[in-house]
Amino acid sequence: MATGVPVLVLKEGAQRTYGREALRANILAAKIMTEILKTSLGPRGLDKMLVDSFGDIVVTNDGATIVKEMEVQHPAAKLLVEVAKAQDAEVGDGTTSVVVLAGTLLERAEKLLDENIHPSIIISGYVKALKKSLEVLDQMATRVNAEDDVSLRKIVNTTLASKYVGHGPEREKIAEMVIESIKAIAEKRPDGSYYVDLDNVKIEKKKGGSIFDSKIVRGIVLDKEVVHPGMPKRVQGAKILVLDAALEIQKPDLTTKIRVTDVEQLDKFLEEETNLLKDMVEKIAATGANVVITQKGIDEVAQHFLAKKGILAVRRVKRSDIEKLARATGAKIVTSLRELKEEYLGYAELVEERKIGEDRMVFVEGAKNPRSITILLRGANDMLLDEAERNIKDALHSLRNILREPKILPGGGASEVELSEQLRSYARSVGGKEQLAIEAYADALESIAMILAESAGLDPLDALLQLRSYHAKGMINAGVNVLGGKLAENMLELGIFEPVLVKKQVVKSATEAATSLLKIDDVIAAAAPKKEEKKEEKKGEEEEEKPKGLEEL
Repeated sequence: MATGVPVLVLKEGAQRTYGREALRANILAAKIMTEILKTSLGPRGLDKMLVDSFGDIVVTNDGATIVKEMEVQHPAAKLLVEVAKAQDAEVGDGTTSVVVLAGTLLERAEKLLDENIHPSIIISGYVKALKKSLEVLDQMATRVNAEDDVSLRKIVNTTLASKYVGHGPEREKIAEMVIESIKAIAEKRPDGSYYVDLDNVKIEKKKGGSIFDSKIVRGIVLDKEVVHPGMPKRVQGAKILVLDAALEIQKPDLTTKIRVTDVEQLDKFLEEETNLLKDMVEKIAATGANVVITQKGIDEVAQHFLAKKGILAVRRVKRSDIEKLARATGAKIVTSLRELKEEYLGYAELVEERKIGEDRMVFVEGAKNPRSITILLRGANDMLLDEAERNIKDALHSLRNILREPKILPGGGASEVELSEQLRSYARSVGGKEQLAIEAYADALESIAMILAESAGLDPLDALLQLRSYHAKGMINAGVNVLGGKLAENMLELGIFEPVLVKKQVVKSATEAATSLLKIDDVIAAAAPKKEEKKEEKKGEEEEEKPKGLEEL
């Protein structure tokens, strides 16, 4: 019997969207993300200016940076942000493509939903299309010689073509530095494969000069200066002590009072402090160290004693730099001077302070580990330096991907058009409603070529029809030559190609994102806390933090 009593399952203020409405809201959010990013795709992609709440500006066309800097609110859009971040972390490139493809897959799925095809059938079709796509990519891929500089340069140029520094002589300079860096850090394994650890490449930015003043340093560059004017500014045959401890007298945590009744006691107290610092320096000097680099501080008295011993010292170095320095010089990071041993010291041929622009920097060159590289990046302003750093990281990732799997695919949308052709043939063999999902997947892949054609100033539909015609004739490398503003029958001959690893990751990540959003049929959003509740929570936290016993004082 109905009593008419309302049953509240969700907290007051909570919002619930379910069924097709929830699905459509998620698809709309994904489509908006695609609209934002698609104009940034390719060599003629446009840049986005992102202004944060503090007024700081970022100008970029790097997909991962755009989605990270945007303050995205919708949960479905946040999921696409995570996909772009994962793509960036895994292969370092293809972030714009992955968001555009995921959004387009969802857009095509929406049309199937309108025809009353169940989401689970669409998901099943998309998964089959993904599996087939990965097979086709492997068949299309061309093996390259990973040691050939010409091939490496073409891969770097393709990656940089769509970047901020993608045109003009700046690209040549960056390409040279990237190739030199990757060759220095790549380790060849007995089975012929390569191991590349990009943590061995440190990028140090310094405002001033231009990109052409940038250079590669075989070692580590620290954006710090020598702490004392009396210390040597150049040490050859450096024995380096890397410290994660302060060369200071430890201050007590609690407020303490020392009662001094005569001047002699004060002198003794100060003398004892000096003796303690002197002992620290004597311990360091006894190991034979002539360079000290620490993450913590160095007391002024300790600086004086270090200078007298002829030891070069640098303080307050970032933890990440300390770790890179230890790896480069073969040093062990010492956390307490009690554990000090000579074998913990690292070695470098030269440690020198040099003036770069208006600032001084410490160069550690000829390190024990020859795979430690620093790219010292110069540029007119911070915005340009940040973008150049992102471009270099993308290019480094591209070369790492080639060394991991030395296979390439034609660029300019050629591989996407070929995939869509093969998927349509495959869809006919599958049949049923899944055939429609696989064909929708093929349509979505073609959108990449259409966007590139549009940015090249071509009619996207005409360009797509022409490309389909080429691929039907067996020209699997035909694509859009964006910079030339025309279609090309063979992108590989133009030197426009990309690593197979990037393309595989793009289709995998985009398909996973699209299928996970298609599975959602209910969105339950919790109510935002009221101002009163926030105040009470804050008050409760403050009371918890307050130490007991202070009330009586």
